[in-house]
Amino acid sequence: MRFKGLDLNLLVALDVLLETRNVSRAAERLYLSQPAVSAALARLRQFFNDPILIADGKRMIPSAHALRLQPMLKTLLAGADTMIASSPTFEPADSRRLFRIGASDFITTVAFAPLLRRLATEAPGVQLDITPPSDTLAQMLHAGELDAIVVPAEHLSMEHPSEHLFSERHVVVGWRDNPVFARELTIEDFADAGHVAVEIGRLFRASFAEHQLRQAGVMRRIEVTVASFTVVPDLLVGTSRLAVMHERLARHASAAHPLAFAPLPFDFPMMEERIQFHRTRTDDPGIRWLIGALRDAVGDTANG
Repeated sequence: MRFKGLDLNLLVALDVLLETRNVSRAAERLYLSQPAVSAALARLRQFFNDPILIADGKRMIPSAHALRLQPMLKTLLAGADTMIASSPTFEPADSRRLFRIGASDFITTVAFAPLLRRLATEAPGVQLDITPPSDTLAQMLHAGELDAIVVPAEHLSMEHPSEHLFSERHVVVGWRDNPVFARELTIEDFADAGHVAVEIGRLFRASFAEHQLRQAGVMRRIEVTVASFTVVPDLLVGTSRLAVMHERLARHASAAHPLAFAPLPFDFPMMEERIQFHRTRTDDPGIRWLIGALRDAVGDTANG
C-alpha cells in the first residue's frame, strides 16, 4: 500500500528502527530477517533523501531529520492504531482485544488480579499487557503506546482525560511480632523505627505516600528503599522495620505473611487512584468497559 509514493509498511519499520537504533534488534522486533530490515532502511533513505541512521563506531545515531520525523511518526501510528481498534460496539465475551495498561504492582495486585479471575469466564479472549511505572509512562500514553494508565491523581498528565477509579487509605505495616503493634502506635514509635520506602522511576519520583510524608515534614529513618510495593512485606518480617502501605495491599499481604498493620498516628490524606486514557479514546467502548470492570473488581469505595 503506497501513499504519495511511500510504502506505508515502511513507517512501522522506521518507528522501530528509530527506537532500537539497531538493524538486528529492529529485525527481532519486527519478526523479519536482518537483510529485509536493511533493505527497508535503504528504501527509507532513498525516499526521504536522508541517511536516517548514521553509523558511529558500533552505534547508529538518528539523523537530525529522523529526529524531527519521530514525534510526527508516533502521532500518525497512534492515530492508525486508534482507528483500527475503534468499533461501535464491544462484546467482552467475543473480543480478542489486547489492552496495554501502565500500572504499579499495587494496582496489579488489588485491581487487575481480581479482574483477571473474572475475565477467565466473562471475557476469555481479552488480553492485558501491564507496563510498570517509569519516568516515561505519560509519554507512552501520549504516543499511543499505552491504552490507559492507572496512577494517583497527583501523577496525571494534563493533556488527556481521566476518571476516578477508587480511593485508598494508608496504614503502618510491620512484622506481627513487633512489640509496637501490641499497643496503640504512637508518633514516637513511628519516628524511632527503621523504615522501608518505595520510590518509583529512575529519577526517584516519590510514591504518593513518600510525597505526602515529605510534605507533612514527618521525619523517620529510612533503612531500605525499593522500587516495588509488593516486595516490602518480605523486608519487614523478622525485623523492627515499619512501612507506610496502601490498606488494600496490607490486607492482601497479611494473608500471606506474618504482618500486622495499624492506623497512621497522624492525619494522612486519602489517595485517589484514577484511570487516564488518550484523548482519542474518550468514546472507545472497550475503554468504557475496562473502566467499569476495574471498578467492579476493586470496589469503588475506600477499602471496600
